[in-house]
Amino acid sequence: MRIRSLGVIDDAVVELSPGFTAVTGETGAGKTMVVTSLGLLLGGRADPALVRIGAKTAVVEGRIAVGRAAPAAVRAEEAGAELDDGTLLISRTVSAEGRSRAHVGGRSVPVGLLGELADDLVAVHGQTDQQGLLRPARQRQALDRYAGDAVSVPLAKYTAAYRRLRAVSAELDELTTRARERAQEADLLRFGLEEITAAEPQPDEDTELAAEAERLGHAEALASAAAAAHAALAGNPEDLEAVDASTLVAGAHRALDAVRSHDPELSALTERLGEIGILMADVAGELASYADGLDADPLRLAAVEERRAALTHLMRKYGADVASVLAWAEESSARLAELDGDDDRIGELAAERDALRAELGELAQALTDAREASAKRFADAVTAELAELAMPHARVSVQISRTELPETADESDGVEVGGRTVAYGPTGADEVELLLAPHPGTPPRPIAKGASGGELSRVMLAVEVVFAGSDPVPTYLFDEVDAGVGGKAAVEVGRRLARLARSAQVVVVTHLPQVAAFADRQLLVEKTHDGSVTRSGVTVLEGEDRVRELSRMLAGQEDSETARAHAEELLETARAGR
Repeated sequence: MRIRSLGVIDDAVVELSPGFTAVTGETGAGKTMVVTSLGLLLGGRADPALVRIGAKTAVVEGRIAVGRAAPAAVRAEEAGAELDDGTLLISRTVSAEGRSRAHVGGRSVPVGLLGELADDLVAVHGQTDQQGLLRPARQRQALDRYAGDAVSVPLAKYTAAYRRLRAVSAELDELTTRARERAQEADLLRFGLEEITAAEPQPDEDTELAAEAERLGHAEALASAAAAAHAALAGNPEDLEAVDASTLVAGAHRALDAVRSHDPELSALTERLGEIGILMADVAGELASYADGLDADPLRLAAVEERRAALTHLMRKYGADVASVLAWAEESSARLAELDGDDDRIGELAAERDALRAELGELAQALTDAREASAKRFADAVTAELAELAMPHARVSVQISRTELPETADESDGVEVGGRTVAYGPTGADEVELLLAPHPGTPPRPIAKGASGGELSRVMLAVEVVFAGSDPVPTYLFDEVDAGVGGKAAVEVGRRLARLARSAQVVVVTHLPQVAAFADRQLLVEKTHDGSVTRSGVTVLEGEDRVRELSRMLAGQEDSETARAHAEELLETARAGR
């Protein structure tokens, strides 16, 4: 990794060994920045406070060796990244304003992709994880992950059934608790539909009736106007001296028709006059028919107004016009059918709920069986690790229990498992807790209560190592998980981590010389006189330099002959014990 402008680090390169790498240095030298940098490459939260004071951005770049068929490589290539000779290039930039960018294989990608890749690349185990493992929920997660498919397969089925049961129960509760409201709504809809059905409104009937009412209300005026217009166009038989428009146009047409052959322009005008005469005759005929067809019947007008009043009553309640009223009726019919069918729906949901609760009980039992089978193997593996960590008489066990429902609780709040109604949740009906008996004859107690500080650190490290062994990732990072351990136990911690490094890359940030001595490569993080860590501030320690650093870690004095002798002895012990 290359780290620039991150925390106390100005510019530094961290080269990790394929086996076991220990990162050491004085308190406050910047060791945790190595962990933070790796966290950023793995999609961790970008905190602008991490940017070095005076810098605009912090940058972390990493080269990760991956096989082309590895899940991380496949996922990266799907996102458009390119592999460089079997290595994946990842970079993360954090600005002082809080903006964050990520690049994978030369391609800009969402930061979330880094988190997806991280699941297949690196497993981080730190003091925060230790504290988390003190919680029963975290212990259950650890056991489930250790168990693998034996638990994950039934858990997936259980989770699906659990979600469906929650959805069915919520819908059923809504239907039953809102029964009165639904009945009132159905009555209102039914009354409205009956009113509309009784009136039988037709599409566009309101518009047609309005036009008819207007015509009937002014029938006499309309008839008089039509008669006058007809007389002006076609003449009045009772007034023989009156001159009408049709006669005048006909005279004009005859005058032009006699000479039209002498001039094409005049011939065209003659044609137009002929067309006007024909049009006037048509209009006059239609005016006569219109006047004859007008009905001034007051009874029909009263009937039209009464019908319009009935439609207005509907439109006042159900829509702005008849089309809206008909649309309301259609929607309300569908809603009423839905409400009337709720009783059937309630029966269906109740039956499905009961079936799901029975299925959930069976799946919960299958989960319990799988967890109990894995718990024995998990406890034995942790106990074996504790023996390697200088706790040969300690015994770890996994207690799996269930919480029975209180007598006052509703039976629907639980499921029947093994003949008992017990409480359940999204992950089953089990409560998982790690118990420790540190010495022969002592009763097992929860690890948070049954271990001293040093013992707790070793128990947590043993759990982490076992847990790491179930993670199919090539790299493990342990951030000071050896805190509280010293002496012979610290030597055993170092030896155990070295053995884990035979099959995976292991990076440990530590303050224990006994642990650092077992590393294949030791990196020293140190500050310069101005308080920053430069490129040369993260160095690979070899030979005499490594002895000096171990001496400092042992006695606080690099040149102490006693400390040097002890450091050399530690290195020799580590070489022999790998």
